[in-house]
Amino acid sequence: MARSILSAFNLMLGVTAFILPVQPLDNGLARTPTMGWLHWERFMCNTACDTDPHNCISEKLYMEMADMMVKDGWKDAGYEYVCIDDCWPSMDRDPKGRLQADPKRFPGGIKKLADYVHSKGLKLGIYADVGTKTCAGYPGSLGHYETDAETFAEWGVDLLKFDGCYMPKWTLLAEGYMNMSIALNKTGRSIVYSCEWPLYEWPFHQPNYTAIQQTCNHWRNFADVFDSWTSVKAILDWTAAHQSLIAAVAGPGGWNDPDMLVIGNFGLSRDQQETQMAMWAIMAAPLLMSNDLRDIDPQSRQLLQNRHLIAINQDPLGKQGNRTAKGNGFEVWERPLSEGRLALAVTNRNEIGGPSSFPLTIALLTNWYCCNPQCNATQVTPKYRELGVQNPFTPLHIMVNPTGTAVLVITPIKGQQYTPQQVKKWVHYLSEDKAKNTVL
Repeated sequence: MARSILSAFNLMLGVTAFILPVQPLDNGLARTPTMGWLHWERFMCNTACDTDPHNCISEKLYMEMADMMVKDGWKDAGYEYVCIDDCWPSMDRDPKGRLQADPKRFPGGIKKLADYVHSKGLKLGIYADVGTKTCAGYPGSLGHYETDAETFAEWGVDLLKFDGCYMPKWTLLAEGYMNMSIALNKTGRSIVYSCEWPLYEWPFHQPNYTAIQQTCNHWRNFADVFDSWTSVKAILDWTAAHQSLIAAVAGPGGWNDPDMLVIGNFGLSRDQQETQMAMWAIMAAPLLMSNDLRDIDPQSRQLLQNRHLIAINQDPLGKQGNRTAKGNGFEVWERPLSEGRLALAVTNRNEIGGPSSFPLTIALLTNWYCCNPQCNATQVTPKYRELGVQNPFTPLHIMVNPTGTAVLVITPIKGQQYTPQQVKKWVHYLSEDKAKNTVL
């Protein structure tokens, strides 16, 4: 592992100058990852309002979530979108060919709901589909892109999640997503555009991420998240396997979307919840919770409102983090932050035993120069603690629970810097003589 890290260090020195700038969708939105609440994973397509009025997809559900977002500090923490997913419309368009909400479950219509959400200082998101039908079988937008965009704008919608089911030919996906992007921008209303374009193209070929980032504000790449550790692991593994392709296109205005946060539900342990929140922050992912804010445990609420993790997620530099090392059941992910800082996540992927000590030496990191010549290290999770002034060569020992993640923020301290040659010499020394104690 030491030699693989050394190779990455040498490669980093050689290719940094050739990284190209990101050219995202130019609609002025999503300059940092979107934060809010989305109904799907927790409430799915529950339309049984007669028998389950507390949990069915209705205007009541979203109004109550908006109330809770203000009451319980979610808005103050940065969560601002209340997002409707599938199953909100009537099965038929109105006589003018426009989408309409189910009249029984949304008696006031979407405009009334948007006004209510806006009165709370929040924003409303809605769902539609690029094809002939939504994934749950409701009317799709194919052939109605301009009409639907205009309808959403008239209603006061602030975000559109655009799914990719029931497209007659997958080769029409790109054109459909581009046409809706154009239609949204033509309305003159600021509407964040959340696409599932790459998710539906991956089974056929590698998507054109240059086109995607010029079309969408964030985009789904991989399968839907489930309320399980297996699902979260699969998303992390897919992201790491494709990071050389997808991380470079993320930045202010456009983000890779690994899907919803399922923290506060049923399937994840405390440590696994901490891992999801930490890794979504490191990956610069949209933070769209899918849970019941009316009945969420205090620990989950505290984690989702953790200001240190949110600050990493919302960092204005907008660089997506990458996995930079893996071995012995541990993974190291690094995310460069503004002001020369570095966010560092150490994940214990072991699922047996107890807490394990991870020996971390900053000189072995890809972004070692954040600690040249010294830095201040702060552990953010699982418990906040100041680790003090460090140099690149002093090992830090980080305890991490199985399936848990420790997050550190490294802040540079100015001074006489080590040269790359000096650091390279120390890396050779650490690799050859201290590998057992200092690396994975």
